[in-house]
Amino acid sequence: MRGPKAPSREGRTRLPLRKSLLGRLLAVSTLVAACSVAATAWLAVQSTSGAIKEQQGQNLTDDTDIYDTLLAYAATHPRWDGVQNTVQTLAGKYDRRIVLTTQNRQPIADSAEAAAQPAELPIRNAAVLNPLAADTGLATSRTGAGTTDGIDPRAVGPFRLTAAESTKLEKIAKRIVSCLSDNGVAADVVPTPSGRPSIEVVGQDGERVHGVRCAVIGLDELDAPTRTERTALAALNELATQCLKDKGHAPVNVDLDLSWQRGPKDILSKSRMPVITIASPMPSPPGHMESAADRDTATCVNTARKAQLRAHVSPPALLFIDDPVGAEPPGFDLSPANTVQIAGVAALVLALTVGASVLAATRLVRPLLALTGAAQRMKDGERTAPVPVTTDNEIGRLAVAFNDMAAHRALLEAQRRAMVSDVAHELRTPLSNIRGWLEGAQDGIADLDPAFVSSLLEEAVQLQHIIDDLQDLAEADAGALRLHPEPVRIDELLGQVAAAHQARAESEGVALHVRVDPDVPTLLADPVRLRQAIGNLVSNAVRHTPRGGSVTLRAQGSAGRLDVAVSDTGAGIPAADLPHVFDRFWRAEKSRNRRTGGSGLGLAIVRKLAEAHGGTVDARSRVGEGSTFTLRLPTAAADPVEGPDPRITTI
Repeated sequence: MRGPKAPSREGRTRLPLRKSLLGRLLAVSTLVAACSVAATAWLAVQSTSGAIKEQQGQNLTDDTDIYDTLLAYAATHPRWDGVQNTVQTLAGKYDRRIVLTTQNRQPIADSAEAAAQPAELPIRNAAVLNPLAADTGLATSRTGAGTTDGIDPRAVGPFRLTAAESTKLEKIAKRIVSCLSDNGVAADVVPTPSGRPSIEVVGQDGERVHGVRCAVIGLDELDAPTRTERTALAALNELATQCLKDKGHAPVNVDLDLSWQRGPKDILSKSRMPVITIASPMPSPPGHMESAADRDTATCVNTARKAQLRAHVSPPALLFIDDPVGAEPPGFDLSPANTVQIAGVAALVLALTVGASVLAATRLVRPLLALTGAAQRMKDGERTAPVPVTTDNEIGRLAVAFNDMAAHRALLEAQRRAMVSDVAHELRTPLSNIRGWLEGAQDGIADLDPAFVSSLLEEAVQLQHIIDDLQDLAEADAGALRLHPEPVRIDELLGQVAAAHQARAESEGVALHVRVDPDVPTLLADPVRLRQAIGNLVSNAVRHTPRGGSVTLRAQGSAGRLDVAVSDTGAGIPAADLPHVFDRFWRAEKSRNRRTGGSGLGLAIVRKLAEAHGGTVDARSRVGEGSTFTLRLPTAAADPVEGPDPRITTI
């Protein structure tokens, strides 16, 4: 009886819509869109009445900003001539009608001047714009400084520095801040309306400034009045002196910080500024007066300041703020037409959300399906083309990683097949020779003489050598290659290797030389495995060196390592073959002739043994000049398994 039919590949890769990623993304996006539309509609209906009331009411914050902006214009301009653009900008920003008039209501600027019939002005003005008598309740200057004497701090008049003076003082201020920072005092440079920089100390580090010598010297330099300030101070002192004279008081010397002192002093020599916080040159005067003379002096200084600034600021003006001309109170009518409109917009939003979700989910699922299909074909043993990579995102990078994995797997599979073929070939050759000789002896063709037995023994030894090499490589790959490290003198070990290969070298007509640099360090290594590695290199060198040539073993120490080099004077290795000399079963002689090549495992074993000792091996060669194979081993008395293959253990 036949069992149920196995599902096809298409059936395995295509899931039902309710279980697929596409279906889940679509369901979630639809739910989110529906909830968003419903919540938005409910919130709009619930908040409509409150929004209408808020729009119809006067916004105190906006009115304050309008007042402050126009007051700043008045403080920095001697006339109102160009204020129309500022008025239009503020009117557009806050959707209000803004009107400026003189004190007798003659128009100066009106944001509704383009209207055919401008509306009449309100009965009461919102404020009076006068930088010399600012409203202390509305004055919130953007400079961060308020006003206590009625003069807006942005009204600096003749105290405004030239560009050159401001640049010079800014460089000095930055140098002082750098000095303070180097001494652990946090400070910053803050610009002021006059262009004179102010240094503000952060936190409670003000008292520490007095102990910083470079800062104190810099502050003295920064406090010195500029030419512009000296001229303005002279005029201010002249006005204050005249006022005090009229009141019957002696003149005083007014500094840049508007403090004063009686007695002789050159008022143009140096200003007296705060040390920790350098304020703008127009701060407010002291508020506490101890005598009538002090109160009169403060009054005269304030009067002198206003007289000096009057020519540099705009004249007083009335500010009116009203609704735009022709504006009607906003309303909201939840009529059937509006209800249909809201429903239509909600449906459109829902449709767009679902459509965008379908598009995004499809683009997300398509490469995942391609990856799933490629993985399934790989599992079934089929050759698969690389998965297309169309975007540089998480999915694209997953596809790149999958393609790299597939290519690496294909390479490993090809190497595995090649290795199986090479192993079969290497074992077949000696076994075929042994079988042939034995069959010949059985048939009476070959005599069991010493030469016959010697030939069979040679083939058996060759077979045993191949099996031993394969076993060594298998143990190294499995992490079962065990080392027995002990102190090794490299000169003795190289002598032993040379003695072991001397007879073969003489029979091949090749000279063996050993050269060891003096004071080479002692190695911590497995002497048996190390002799095996160097012996493989020497055997390979003797085999490829023609009669009359030489093979040299050299040892030299350098920077925590010991280099053991085996050089020959053979034919050399082409540059294209050098990267493959340590591959298993690789031989430059493609014909696999055993006269010129061994099993192709010797150099692969050398590399594994070098890695087991925490070292490396490399090859350098020139065609016609010979080759040099170098073992680079660490000399530190450490665990010799620290290296590229940490799975190999020692005991």
